[in-house]
Amino acid sequence: MAAPRALAALGAALLLAAGAQASKYSREANEGLAAAGAKRREAGEFRVVRLNQVWEKAQRLHLSAVKLAELHSDLKLQEKDELSWKKLKAEGLDEDGEKEAKLRRNLNVIMTKYGMNGKKDSQLVDTNYIKDGTESDTLDDPRLEKLWSKAKTSGKFSDEELDKLWREFKHHKEKIREYNILLETVSRTEDIHKNVINPSEENLVKEEILHNKHRELKDKLRSINQGFERLRKVSHQGYDATSEFEEPRVIDLWDMAKSANFTEKELESFREELKHFEAKIEKHHHYQKQLEISHQKLKHVEGTGDKDHLNRNKEKYAMLEEKTKELGYKVKKHLQDLSSRISQGLQHNEL
Repeated sequence: MAAPRALAALGAALLLAAGAQASKYSREANEGLAAAGAKRREAGEFRVVRLNQVWEKAQRLHLSAVKLAELHSDLKLQEKDELSWKKLKAEGLDEDGEKEAKLRRNLNVIMTKYGMNGKKDSQLVDTNYIKDGTESDTLDDPRLEKLWSKAKTSGKFSDEELDKLWREFKHHKEKIREYNILLETVSRTEDIHKNVINPSEENLVKEEILHNKHRELKDKLRSINQGFERLRKVSHQGYDATSEFEEPRVIDLWDMAKSANFTEKELESFREELKHFEAKIEKHHHYQKQLEISHQKLKHVEGTGDKDHLNRNKEKYAMLEEKTKELGYKVKKHLQDLSSRISQGLQHNEL
């Protein structure tokens, strides 16, 4: 009897030790994440000077914690693309300047998206998942407003399905705004191009850049039209019980993929990758929610004067902020890769 009791005690002790060790590793990982963020801020948030300037400007704006983390992810992706371009340029592989022009265009989209282009009312919709702004937010499009109004009163949707449908409507609104930003950029470039009288090799290069911009516009417009048709169908018929995806960006990608020049095997592989991508987005949404809650709690604790409590909340907030930025970057990079593959498949259709 003594031997079994001794073994049981030993097993319990090992489990407790393992649990304590796992907790220690988790705590150390979180502390390391927050410390890495602090160290990076001291050295400069980004390795590209103008991106640091944009980030510093954003700190002075009163953006929500979630939106600031989203901006960081956008700038991190821009940094990756700019560093890749610098390497290409050093090797003489961007002679026509097309990639450089796309980088400038992308940065302009980011600046406009977060209201840093000097224009009022230029920000895209706030992707704050804590706020349910279905009553106060507007969709800025009579067709969308009409569809949403019908869907709300149709009785075909549960509260959970209405929340999901609202996210789809907001996502569609954001796509339209991004398209308009790009269209404005292209229009300005075309106006400058039309004022040049003498044709030259340089102007031929500019024409090629404009052609590529138009292709990007075409892809975005195709996505907008497909998205609207989907919203119209869902608003009238309700959600299909066999629907595979719930996240608006994933639904968009899947609809576009089905129109691209993919084999059945490639399409099935893409479907599986989209499932992993949707799980990644859901994880990012979870951390966005936790970040917003932590931010609200931190503001409350700041008013209590309890320094120990304040320091603990600051540490937790710093960890959540870094994790949200990291996941946001991974989501955006994955989205960029998936969109690029679909775009290539659609171009093959047009050849």
